[in-house]
Amino acid sequence: MRDQEPVPGNTERRLSTKEAAELLGVKPETVYAYVSRGQLSSRRVPGGRGSTFDAGEVEVLARRNKRESGGSSSTGGELSVRTRLTLIDTDRYYFRGVDAAELAARYSYEEVAEWLWTGRLRPGLAFTAPRASVTAARRAVEALPEHTTPTDRLRVAAIAASAADPLRFDLSEEAVLGTARTLIPTLVAALPPVGRGHRDAGPMAHRLWTRLSGTPANEASLRVLDTALALLVDHDLAASTLAVRVAASARAHAYAAVSAGLGVIEGPLHGAASGLAHRLLLDVLDQGSAAPVIADELRAGRRIPGLGHRLYPGEDPRARALFGLLEEIPQAAPALAAARDIVATTARHTPLHANVDLALAVFTASSGMASTAGETIFTVARTAGWIAHALEEYGERPLRMRPSGHYVGPRPPQPLPG
Repeated sequence: MRDQEPVPGNTERRLSTKEAAELLGVKPETVYAYVSRGQLSSRRVPGGRGSTFDAGEVEVLARRNKRESGGSSSTGGELSVRTRLTLIDTDRYYFRGVDAAELAARYSYEEVAEWLWTGRLRPGLAFTAPRASVTAARRAVEALPEHTTPTDRLRVAAIAASAADPLRFDLSEEAVLGTARTLIPTLVAALPPVGRGHRDAGPMAHRLWTRLSGTPANEASLRVLDTALALLVDHDLAASTLAVRVAASARAHAYAAVSAGLGVIEGPLHGAASGLAHRLLLDVLDQGSAAPVIADELRAGRRIPGLGHRLYPGEDPRARALFGLLEEIPQAAPALAAARDIVATTARHTPLHANVDLALAVFTASSGMASTAGETIFTVARTAGWIAHALEEYGERPLRMRPSGHYVGPRPPQPLPG
């Protein structure tokens, strides 16, 4: 289990599934969902079919859940940041109070990004990258080794674009919005095209497609890509977004704040999760059934990617929106069937819904894209959200994102090491 503080005196005590569920105030199946998400560890009962759980881990998770639900006092609680951007509530989420899935269904990625930044819609909005910014970013990216990942390229492109902008230290809202509208197309333009006919103009989804797939795009596929970008613009205080706000709190300029997010998003529990789901999906398609693939994953002690989300007890609304569009694409049918097989097979042990990572995997696998394509889509999309959070943070007291450490080491004074 991650990010768990030890509970002295409880390391040997084990709880049954029923006892753990009662302590957590959840159903027994939810306990197994916590295991699948990596929030609890379990141990099989020798000679039996049930599982036991470390009492210390369960108690820590119970306290954490209580704090997150508002049951703690003002001291000792987890970090909470006031924001006007995104609300997640009961298997739906909202951008500035408007249903995000409905926004993504009706408006382009650029229009949704502008809504998040300013609270205004600008129909037909297109982002344009300055020639100097694109040239600097491309030169930096071209100097990287061949095996470099797309996220590496995006990180380097952001730094190069920053160096090409002498006005980057202007933190006024107008200047930061100008940076946002030029940085995103610069990042996309810096990615090497996969096939012929790459585009550096027009809707962002069209430009990005030529960096992800060598096959010609059709309108249905471009609609999925554009919708995915819009859906992924923001998702409250995800790990990368928190890093961006910390950087902005220290008054780092917008490029540096985005770079902080780029340094976090590559983790397998964040932006890279769709790549793991992509490879799992290909294995299922190759084997013809999810059962042996899921069995191998569980035998190796790995969590099943693409399933469950700690913020959505039910279905991830982003996945629901993308699956609905993917059903209209004939070439996505095999991957969709494989995804349903994964969900159904895993549900025999842990009833979890598909999340947006599995939906992205269906899209990338059925579009002839590399396993890293979902991470690229996620990163380009989320850059808009990072800028929105940086803008909010620039309006707050500087250096407020500075929690105090809770020292648990040896009490001083200690003798000098000999």
